[in-house]
Amino acid sequence: MSGSPPIQLRPPRRPKPPRHLADLDVAGRRAAVAELGEPGYRADQVSRHYFGRLADDPATMTDLPAASRDLLAGALLPTLLTPVRHVDCDGGRTRKTVWRAFDGTLVESVLMVYPDRVTMCVSSQAGCGMNCPFCATGQMGLTRNLSAAEIVEQVVSASRWLRAGEIPGAGPRVDNIVFMGMGEPLANYRAVLGAVRRLTDAPPAGLGISRRSVTVSTVGLVPAMRRLTDEGLPVTLAVSLHAPDDELRDELVPVNQRWPVAEVLDAAWDYAERTGRRVSVEYAMIRDVNDQAFRADLLGELLRDRLVHVNLIPLNPTPGSRWTASDPAVEREFVHRLEAHGVTVTVRDTRGREVDGACGQLATTTASGG
Repeated sequence: MSGSPPIQLRPPRRPKPPRHLADLDVAGRRAAVAELGEPGYRADQVSRHYFGRLADDPATMTDLPAASRDLLAGALLPTLLTPVRHVDCDGGRTRKTVWRAFDGTLVESVLMVYPDRVTMCVSSQAGCGMNCPFCATGQMGLTRNLSAAEIVEQVVSASRWLRAGEIPGAGPRVDNIVFMGMGEPLANYRAVLGAVRRLTDAPPAGLGISRRSVTVSTVGLVPAMRRLTDEGLPVTLAVSLHAPDDELRDELVPVNQRWPVAEVLDAAWDYAERTGRRVSVEYAMIRDVNDQAFRADLLGELLRDRLVHVNLIPLNPTPGSRWTASDPAVEREFVHRLEAHGVTVTVRDTRGREVDGACGQLATTTASGG
């Protein structure tokens, strides 16, 4: 893509977020507490408050000595994210939130209520360095990685809203986590894996969400995909493919010029074989760009007889963009052709179209005063 910004695999150097309980494993928390001159078991007590009771106010931690509460909370529970804007839509079943971090960085999350589950879409980076031209976040560039605790705090905050009954029709807890918000998760590998462990470890080590209810997406960073395979975590891997051929994918997903379709899919099949988990292939349907019948057939040939599910995504366009969603009839034909190849496919239930729905769009309008 001549003249386009480069792909950013590493963010610019910026001050790091303050250390938080959710950045640390159990041993790390006990060591941090010991540094304060407190017995190690105090770390377990604070963990029970944060992960079990969703509390971060030291005044509520009455099982801790009064003289230690502020010390422990100050060291282990600093304020990481402050909500600056909520927008509810879809009859109150979707809440999109813009958060301001300690350094003024803005990031987004989305809470979505379905009849059988509550799903949280979290951001792993502020902005994104992958430069995909049809994606609002991709056009921002990369500001910085989020810490593991900043990722976890998005979910803990949403859990507080649910517990308080703020979201109509929702159950009492977040059931599913998808790393499909701002950023490329596998470009922030250490923090994302730390967040996955905090989200899925049993209380008081973590929130206790099932690992099988966590999805980690990637545009196809093959070395990181293989590293994730070696972790042995039974999370779902989602590959944002968006084109079955290198010629088009080089344009839509510029990192394809480094790791082309065949290498990305080889890594995905290795992940499926090692974990026994079905890979999700994400495919944004873009009018007259990647929605042709021959591309449906090519995609079907690539995926047939594999442990895979295709998630077609009607593109949520951004204002002024030349990219827009496929015609519904074209979308139906695409589905039919994939199914003819024996490939399981669904069309995503899009959320948030009323409220700057494309990922990154609400943060952009908030930053600009919109």
